[in-house]
Amino acid sequence: MNETVEKLIKNIKDIPAMPNVVIKALNIVKDPASSIKELGDIIACDQALSIKTLNLVNSAYYGFSQQISSIPRALSLLGMNKTKNIIIAVAMKPMFSSGTNKNLWKHSITTAVGCEFISEHLGIRDCEEAFVIGFIHDIGKTILNMQDKEIVEKIKEYVDSGSDIIEAEDVFFNTNHTEVGAELARKWQLPLLLTNVIKYHHNPIMSSMPVECSLVYLVDKLVQDNLHTETINKEFIENLNIKLDKPEVLREGILNKAKIILDELSN
Repeated sequence: MNETVEKLIKNIKDIPAMPNVVIKALNIVKDPASSIKELGDIIACDQALSIKTLNLVNSAYYGFSQQISSIPRALSLLGMNKTKNIIIAVAMKPMFSSGTNKNLWKHSITTAVGCEFISEHLGIRDCEEAFVIGFIHDIGKTILNMQDKEIVEKIKEYVDSGSDIIEAEDVFFNTNHTEVGAELARKWQLPLLLTNVIKYHHNPIMSSMPVECSLVYLVDKLVQDNLHTETINKEFIENLNIKLDKPEVLREGILNKAKIILDELSN
């Protein structure tokens, strides 16, 4: 581990723990002997999570024809992985939206939706896994924000002026959100796929899982506040076999889908 990352992690007294509800959900889904009822039991114990789940399952995002009023019915229609996605998105919202992270929550959800959307159409990755890798990719930014909010704001100003975020973070922190995020993922004992995407989503060709990292890289670029298509490295997305002839149209489709979830979860 980079010595700077190790020092940074140690210097922060309140390193966030992975929410227990997320740990339980991940363990249930990866256990072949588990059932959807076990996920339902997690949700049933949390009133806010129950309400958000019902709101989402009745939204245009999932497009079910009938009104769904019970958690068991909702989960039977959603299935294990989509239910897990909702649990993760809701349970981790406080961590992603605190302090100067207020826009990180929106970006993470939008990237998750975009990864799911593209993977579903290209068949390049199980679309439920695609949602999670898109959602978790910038987790390292929450740690940098805890370290020094003022520096994070200064970095944002540099990036808004055209600087590369990794280069700017390296200058000010002597590390960056990909390295810090990967270390946090290891501390949380997240699956290798998630750790890999967190570390290499800005440089997919360095990854042992280049397709997944390329997917996140592309969506991350597409959904930025100001889309600059010339900054998309074509070499980084070659393995996606995607025709990017109308990136503005693809971006609009992703943003429209993401808005549905964001509207439901923002209240």
